Order: sequence, then structure tokens, then C-alpha cells
Amino acid sequence: MLLEVKNLEAGYGHAKVLFGVSLNIGEGEVVTLLGRNGMGKTTSVRALFGLTRAAAGEITFAGKRIEQAQPHAIARLGMGLVPEGRQIFPNLSVRENLLMAFIDRAWGAERWTFERVIDFFPRLGERLNNAGTQLSGGEQQMLAIGRALMTNPRLLVLDEATEGLAPVIREEIWARLEALKNTGLSILVIDKELEALCKLADRHYLLEKGEVVWSGATAALLADPDVQQTYLGV
Repeated sequence: MLLEVKNLEAGYGHAKVLFGVSLNIGEGEVVTLLGRNGMGKTTSVRALFGLTRAAAGEITFAGKRIEQAQPHAIARLGMGLVPEGRQIFPNLSVRENLLMAFIDRAWGAERWTFERVIDFFPRLGERLNNAGTQLSGGEQQMLAIGRALMTNPRLLVLDEATEGLAPVIREEIWARLEALKNTGLSILVIDKELEALCKLADRHYLLEKGEVVWSGATAALLADPDVQQTYLGV
């Protein structure tokens, strides 16, 4: 397994948010983390990247234990983040946002370069000299994904992949994620678009109050409307 999480506990101060979360992602897999707002999805992501310290449990990435590692060390191992809210650098141009993130490495596949990212997101190529503040929400999300790809990650993690985007832009983002899946990149994605996620992902984990309450393949999730209604409200 590329990523293995066992009995992860984490929170903020005395407020515990995660209660023994376990999940795993294999090489080339696309996996989702689902649940209503406030159930611990973003805290799980923060714990994976060392942004919120794990209080208990184990996180192993590419064969190395990382639950107590610093965020920069985790990133160097090949974990790339597209954070909730995008968090691009507003005063840097599109070109600068991309180039500052570049790490020259490859994990057995063709590496991501500035030129490859622009080919992948042609709209960014039309905005190279625009500052982050001059981009639409969809363009900012493309830039956030492109910036993460510039680190040449082994695992790409997207927190709220299409939140707040217009339907036509959401479709474009999902198409780009499908293209990334076809390259063999491992992906962990959080989003509320269940139909799109089920078309993209191999497996799913459902969180409820900081615990994994269901996990399984896409076919099993689609075949169980009771699980969908109980934990996702769809």
C-alpha cells in the first residue's frame, strides 16, 4: 500500500475530532473520503500532512512512518495537496505560482513540468501573467491542482475538489481528474458530488463524527441507498 492509516486520532486542543480512523490507498488507486460537513474529513487531511498533529495511531506513506513528521518532510516524500479554499498565492502570477512549486523528480512515470501542466490546463496558459486575484474560481482551482502536480507527487490529495464552482467548470475538473487517474497517479479526493465521485473512484470511506462507519467499492456504495441516505443525505 502507498498510504496506510491505522487508528488515527487527532483534534484541536482538548477537542478530539478523529476517533480511530483507518484507511489505505494503493498505487494507482482513486479513493474518496465522504461525509457531511463537520465529520472530520479536513482534519483527516490535515493530519496526513502534519498540519494537525496526530494524537494517536499510525500513518505510513511509501513505507515510512510520518504521523510525527513535519509538513515539509511529508511533502518531500511525494504527497501533494490541493487544499480546501485553493490557497494560491494571490500576488504571484500564474507562472510564478507554478514555478515556485516545481520539484524535479519522477516516480516511474513521466514527470510533471511547467510545459506539461500548461498543456494539461490550457486555460492557465492563457493567464500566465495574471495574478491569482485576477483568476476565476475555476481557474484558481486549476492552478491549485497544477501547483500540486508541479511537485511531482506520488499521491494527490484534493480537499473539496469542486466546491463553489460553476457546473461547466466542475465537469472540466472531473474530466481532468479522470485523465490523472489514467496516468496511474494515486488520488484521495473529498467532495460532495457523489455521482461524479462514483464515476471516478475505486473505493470509498464514509466518516461520521470522526469515525469510519462504512468502506467499500463503488458498486457496493451505489447498491446501498440506505448507506447513502444515512451518512451522506443524498
